[in-house]
Amino acid sequence: MQEFDISNRQIQLTIVLKLNQLQRQSYPNLTYDNLVDVLVDWKWKRSVPSSLHEAVNDILSLSADTVIQFMSKQAIIDGYRTSLSDYNDLLVKGGSHE
Repeated sequence: MQEFDISNRQIQLTIVLKLNQLQRQSYPNLTYDNLVDVLVDWKWKRSVPSSLHEAVNDILSLSADTVIQFMSKQAIIDGYRTSLSDYNDLLVKGGSHE
């Protein structure tokens, strides 16, 4: 499947504008990469926009709920794919009192 050109400057600007809106509204910790992941791995995974205005509309129509739901599902999937031993450095440091 073809991938949409996320490096287009107008697309990048639109993502930044949407990011600023979501950060102001209620999610100050969202990042540019979070929105790119939602677009590439969910919104445009099966249906790539055929024009610039379609891509811009997709970006501007993203809701905070959609972004958070996607990120939550990704965290669950990522957690399933890793083992507890991947977190040994955190567990050892967290349990020791130096």
